[in-house]
Amino acid sequence: MDRDMVNMFAIAAGTLAIPLLLFMASFMLWPSSLIKVYYWYWRRTLGLRVRHADCGGYRFCYSYRGKPGLRPSVLMLHDFSAHKDTWLPMVKYLPKHLHLLCVDMPGHEGTTRTNTDDYSIQGQVKRIRQFVEAIRLNRKPFHLVGTSMGGTVAGVYAAYHPSDLCGLTIICPVGLKNQMESQFDSQMHEVEHSQYTLNIPLIPSTPEEMEEMLKLCSHVRFRVPQQILQGLVDVRIPHNDFYHEVFMEIMSENSKYALHEHIQQITTPLQVIWGKQDQVVDVSGAALLTEALPGCRVDLLENCGHSVVMERPRQTAKLILDFINSQIYFKHSTDVMK
Repeated sequence: MDRDMVNMFAIAAGTLAIPLLLFMASFMLWPSSLIKVYYWYWRRTLGLRVRHADCGGYRFCYSYRGKPGLRPSVLMLHDFSAHKDTWLPMVKYLPKHLHLLCVDMPGHEGTTRTNTDDYSIQGQVKRIRQFVEAIRLNRKPFHLVGTSMGGTVAGVYAAYHPSDLCGLTIICPVGLKNQMESQFDSQMHEVEHSQYTLNIPLIPSTPEEMEEMLKLCSHVRFRVPQQILQGLVDVRIPHNDFYHEVFMEIMSENSKYALHEHIQQITTPLQVIWGKQDQVVDVSGAALLTEALPGCRVDLLENCGHSVVMERPRQTAKLILDFINSQIYFKHSTDVMK
């Protein structure tokens, strides 16, 4: 092999090695940046675009895909201390022509955060209605989906604004009375007994605490590399004081049982999805909702914890889509009978 050929291979190898080394350095030194790039790439791959909606000096950040059509639009509300990209694993399995919107909840990620805002469940409902009106989503009844804290906000929204909705899906919602105690409830008793000198399990500040939180929230055991755990913590730490504020607000007397206090006002067709092995909010809450609203549909998922969207994205997408289609069929049949 002549010298020119050797040089060519050397240059090619060097050209390939440089980006690989940069990637490895980034992974080791700035894992949080890679996590952000990862979400950006996934949104782009799934065809989601990020937009902002301004309303009276308050800005909402949301991602969307598709346009309003024959099927209802779907608005999705994420969990406590999460963000709009929480829904990406499930969005992957939803039809691309379906009009989807994933909004950052008040104060979370790209949505405005203020010291004077009301982050109680009722306060968040007011903000989400503000968002809905800002983008004129309620020109036509839409389907509302929420998980955990977002599920509670969705349920109370349905109680306050039934004419906005044609359907409601709540996933492992908080805010019900008389449930069986979960592992998280037991941990919170210890935190409260310590007068909050112990950390709240859902607000990790070290990779070890992040790993414990993932074990608490998920029945499926994901093997997460240490650098990724560090990156997840690095992304959250600047916001932990805010998360603590929101947590105390939604656990206050005014908000703690907000869903329970508004159950009887929910007239929107309701679907409840719950992981049978939920260690954060006990699955016994599904029976309480069925008892209060006998007409609701309940889907309990085997070998699944609190992070339903992450653990069972394909199944969850199918269940929600089936429920939406069943409501369209029911409405069509009712219209024909008239």
